[in-house]
Amino acid sequence: MRIGELAGIVGVTTRAIRHYHHLGLLPEPERRPNGYRAYGLRHAVALARVRRLTELGLGLAEVRDVLADDAGRELAEVLAELDEDLARQEAALRERRRRLRALLDDAEHGRLSPEGPVSPALAGFFGEMARATAGREGPESAMAAKDREFLALFDTTASPEDREAFLTALGPALAAPGAAERAHAVYERLDALAEADLADPGTEAAVAAAARALADALPDTLLTDLGSAGAQAFAEGRTVRDDVFLDAFFADFAPAQAEAVRRAMALPAGRTEGPDGRGTQ
Repeated sequence: MRIGELAGIVGVTTRAIRHYHHLGLLPEPERRPNGYRAYGLRHAVALARVRRLTELGLGLAEVRDVLADDAGRELAEVLAELDEDLARQEAALRERRRRLRALLDDAEHGRLSPEGPVSPALAGFFGEMARATAGREGPESAMAAKDREFLALFDTTASPEDREAFLTALGPALAAPGAAERAHAVYERLDALAEADLADPGTEAAVAAAARALADALPDTLLTDLGSAGAQAFAEGRTVRDDVFLDAFFADFAPAQAEAVRRAMALPAGRTEGPDGRGTQ
């Protein structure tokens, strides 16, 4: 058989056959004197199996592994593994649809955050913050908006382990009475530093007060998890864990705001600020 005939019998394209040859999924046949490939029954059987496996959901790299292990594995074993994989995909798809339905419900009732979609835990936090400001007048805090953007970005880009650890550490603080109100008080202090000049002696007291308020509002476990080295890096304006993510976070602040946040991160539980605004035991 020529390549077109083989393609017609098995129901694939000639381009697919050439691609399978390139990937090593289908053995190259001998060539006739005129240069054309000469396919036989074994090629048709092998090609049909590749097609069946791909239709069952295996990727081409997985198909190659299956074919390479043919001598030591039964097809039933391969199909059982595929069934387990499909079950995991179905569970993940159901979870994604559940989250999508929740987002659609939030959109219908005007509760959808402009930074969304985010994880259910973070969506709950955003909801609490929105309820705490429901009766407030005036424009939204610029720092609150930045905080939401940062958290939404972290929620998307962090590893599942880091995201879970962060939200677990944040949980107790969010559940405490008055947590949202304290957070907004911190936002107001930080907003007031947007145009402040660090060289102005009068700025020092405002920066120190904002840092203390932010440190008091943050959960102790979150500061502890950063570790002393991380806190020292923040205090010195260096990167924590070589994380360019946090570099970008600070770069988006005004200088006085960034200084207040750095000082807050260097003030874990049990420390107070000295006269110079730095932490002391």
